[in-house]
Amino acid sequence: MSHNSFGHLFRVTTWGESHGVAIGCVVDGTPPGITLSEADIQPFLDQRRPGQSRFTTQRQEPDQVKILSGVYEGKTTGTPISLFIENIDQRSKDYADIAAQYRPGHADVAYDMKYGHRDPRGGGRASARETAMRVAAGAIARKVLGEAVQIRGAMVALGPHRITRTNWDWAEVTKNPFFCPDAEAALEWERILDEVRKSGSSLGATIEISAQGVPPGLGAPLYAKLDAEIAAALMSINAVKGVEIGDGFAAAALRGEENADEMRMVGGQIEFLANHAGGILGGIATGQPILARFAVKPTSSILTPVRSVSAAGQDVEVTTKGRHDPCVGIRAVPVGEAMIACVLADHLLRHRAQNPAIT
Repeated sequence: MSHNSFGHLFRVTTWGESHGVAIGCVVDGTPPGITLSEADIQPFLDQRRPGQSRFTTQRQEPDQVKILSGVYEGKTTGTPISLFIENIDQRSKDYADIAAQYRPGHADVAYDMKYGHRDPRGGGRASARETAMRVAAGAIARKVLGEAVQIRGAMVALGPHRITRTNWDWAEVTKNPFFCPDAEAALEWERILDEVRKSGSSLGATIEISAQGVPPGLGAPLYAKLDAEIAAALMSINAVKGVEIGDGFAAAALRGEENADEMRMVGGQIEFLANHAGGILGGIATGQPILARFAVKPTSSILTPVRSVSAAGQDVEVTTKGRHDPCVGIRAVPVGEAMIACVLADHLLRHRAQNPAIT
């Protein structure tokens, strides 16, 4: 299997399967002299870790990260940073019944079409388990970006049920199991997802990520547009089926004067009067907050019987046993943050390489 890496100067390569011995990644391009320890990475992994509420898979993985290389006496050396997480709570027997069946909506059939062979245990390489390493790499990316850049994510819709924007409170995100900024919506979502979970089904979600303090100038006009690479990074996350930057598809319903982010000079500096563009114009960051949203489909592994076919070409009904997220979008919030952090760190290093006078 090729294409297990992303990024250019800040480059991440992940490896491992859901039910393998371990998962890991190698991060290339981290500048030397940055203070880094496992304690800098672990809090972000803890946000994504399974089994923290009844609304996520009950697989119990501590996700304790180990730094194997690239750090000496608490500082990065500039050499590849290798990270390792052991898998300790695999239950491969849960997948025995579907080893020769294709779960509708899952990557099973596509993997067999491409490779003629796959690891059915937990989805193997197609499992969202792989995203733990993206979160770990994202923690390193945040160190490269520095404290001036703040990246935060929130879940803004559970299936068709959306938050009330006027209720937005970032402090609420850490107070409920949904990363939801609307306390009233979070309470309602508990009731809704409990019903869906007990019925053996699942729901999708919409996630919004904000990156503030991003230096203007990151990105490039054509084939390395910052918004294009953010979109590609978010689309690479398991189960993501759509990405918006700024107003996204809603911009198509606006008139030109409504969509234009007008400007004025304030204190000798350019000030934008709106941010429909999501902080990126012509593929280049403007210094405004970067805003991105992505849509996560419902979890494909469900207890509700669904029609499918077997590897032998027979019509079957598939019921997926085991431990699965009734809404995989919940744990996608820290993953989305990490992917944007990695893209921004990569572009920061590329920007400095092209503009050496910039520190």
